[in-house]
Amino acid sequence: MAELATLWIIRHGESTANVAATRAEASGEELIGLRHRDADVPLSPTGEEQARATGRWLAELPPDRRPDVAVVSPYLRAVTTCELALDGTGVPVSRDERLRDRELGILDGLTGHGVRRRYPDEAERRTRLGKFYYRPPGGESWTDVALRLRTLLGDLRRDHEGRRVLLFGHDALVFLLRYLVEGLTEADLMALTREHVIANCSVTDWSADERGRLTLGGFNEVGHLHRQGAQPTREDEIHAEPV
Repeated sequence: MAELATLWIIRHGESTANVAATRAEASGEELIGLRHRDADVPLSPTGEEQARATGRWLAELPPDRRPDVAVVSPYLRAVTTCELALDGTGVPVSRDERLRDRELGILDGLTGHGVRRRYPDEAERRTRLGKFYYRPPGGESWTDVALRLRTLLGDLRRDHEGRRVLLFGHDALVFLLRYLVEGLTEADLMALTREHVIANCSVTDWSADERGRLTLGGFNEVGHLHRQGAQPTREDEIHAEPV
């Protein structure tokens, strides 16, 4: 199988919705109180600085380790992160809707408390089915997102064989790329989601080994933010799934 030389995925910088969701969950509110549709949520000032810091880190990489091409989620928070991080680099960028965040359907904009209060049957169904297979009405399951990512990976391997590809996306995509690239099981993946929260502007990467297979290098790394003087944050995405 054709393989990439290196694959990175960077989660977008902190968004205004990340901040609002953290505040709403902490205060026990039912609604996050979003002013934008999910696709139009902007970065917070902290998120913009995280993206610029990521750009300074990328600029310091040796030329033979820098990305050849970048592919970004069409959601504003990811696009802005990409633009700030790659400003002046000349790296060609394309948008791909398969990198968009997971769609939550009727649960969009609700806190976990709000889901349990307004849709108790859905909370029970999600508990019964499990996080991996549960699909909220009008939304996507994790397996739905995995299917679109699987096709994207196939296209990247075909179109960019032997090249270094940088993705900008969302936290669920980081987990699911590990599932796909490393051949994890559902149990492996769910264990990762229980043990880790994907940090804003964190970097996860895989490189081809001597047999030409992608192997994990770093996961959810934020050392570049510390070195560049930016504050890491670990707010969850807007995902008001019951726990």
